[in-house]
Amino acid sequence: MAETNSVASRIKQIFPDVFLEYQSFRDQETIIVKRDRIKELMTFLRDEPGLEFRYLADLTAVDYLQKRPRFMIVYHLYSHKEKRILRIKVPLEEEDPYIDSVTSIWSTANWHERECFDLFGIRFVGHPDLRRILLPSDLEGHPLRKDYPVEGR
Repeated sequence: MAETNSVASRIKQIFPDVFLEYQSFRDQETIIVKRDRIKELMTFLRDEPGLEFRYLADLTAVDYLQKRPRFMIVYHLYSHKEKRILRIKVPLEEEDPYIDSVTSIWSTANWHERECFDLFGIRFVGHPDLRRILLPSDLEGHPLRKDYPVEGR
């Protein structure tokens, strides 16, 4: 799928200040964007006719310990109407791993963001209840970070 006919070209046109990169593999588009204006971008992807990514299938993070930026937030969106998947990636630096919450756009983000906070330590600004969801509240650290000790603390 060429970028000129893709969701990426629309994002690049409407959000040129946050668009970073486009990738396509086996007809699945991945768009890498800055964290600035993420809520505005996600609202556009949900509401724009012809896109209508109304389902947040997943939200997670990846830790690239030795690279910069260290973290990548990954959103998997699905459009039932268009029958297509879109992956949005947002790089975050280790020194300041935060991004705006998208719970006001997709309520299911509540659980995904809490899990991401719990396991990676990514802060979601504006989340209604950002606290651990899987691990004890007194646990120190975030076990899916690659520098977390294999044997635990």
